Amino acid sequence: MTTSIALITGGSRGLGRNAALHLARQGVDAIITYLSRADEAAAVVAEIEALGCKAVALQLDTGDSRQFAAFATQLSQTLEAVWQRTSFDYLVNNAGMGINAAFAETTEDQFDTLMNVHVKGVFFLTQRLLPLIADGGRILNVSTGLARFSLPGYAAYAAMKGAVEVLTRYMAKELGPRGIAVNVIAPGAIETDFGGGAVRDNPDANAFVASVTAMGRAGLPDDIGGAIASILLGDNQWMTAQRIEVSGGMYL
Repeated sequence: MTTSIALITGGSRGLGRNAALHLARQGVDAIITYLSRADEAAAVVAEIEALGCKAVALQLDTGDSRQFAAFATQLSQTLEAVWQRTSFDYLVNNAGMGINAAFAETTEDQFDTLMNVHVKGVFFLTQRLLPLIADGGRILNVSTGLARFSLPGYAAYAAMKGAVEVLTRYMAKELGPRGIAVNVIAPGAIETDFGGGAVRDNPDANAFVASVTAMGRAGLPDDIGGAIASILLGDNQWMTAQRIEVSGGMYL
């Protein structure tokens, strides 16, 4: 039986790393991308290999679409060299960053940075990788609970994720004939280094999140990594074009 392979952008840290490890525990090999921290990426590769799976880390700036053609070539060569395959099975568009700025104070440079990573990057990287995604594969885009509920300071970031949610439905429509399911996961507030690690490191912020969450606590990376693995590997191949919020019930 051919081993499944997942490509996870931004897989060297945070939710991407956690998802890669959850998938590895279920026998899925990984190709992770990292922006600048090769040491962090190498550590994740070692963790995946310790679980008995193969893993490779490739450098990629998902905010620079000029890199995508060369990345696709490098990916193709990696698939052939490491797996003797011409395709991979799961694409998780996870790479991202946040900017906390009031609507009135958000700069055009901040807006463009978010747009390049979260919308243009997802759009054109996925487009470029279509020939390498196996028929019957799955694509999972990453959104945010902030696309449903609103908190001051996230107007630009949430707007980008709203665009990703619409894009997901169009991807699902157009890739359906290839048997490729496309869904979007929307995490709530999670204890990671995202946004400077506020939810993880600031007791007041953590307590506030817990107070507006039905499950009574902030989210943990395992909550999202487990959900990603479940969506990709579960018996739900008939599910596509869906937004799955994994927030513990924030702002219900």
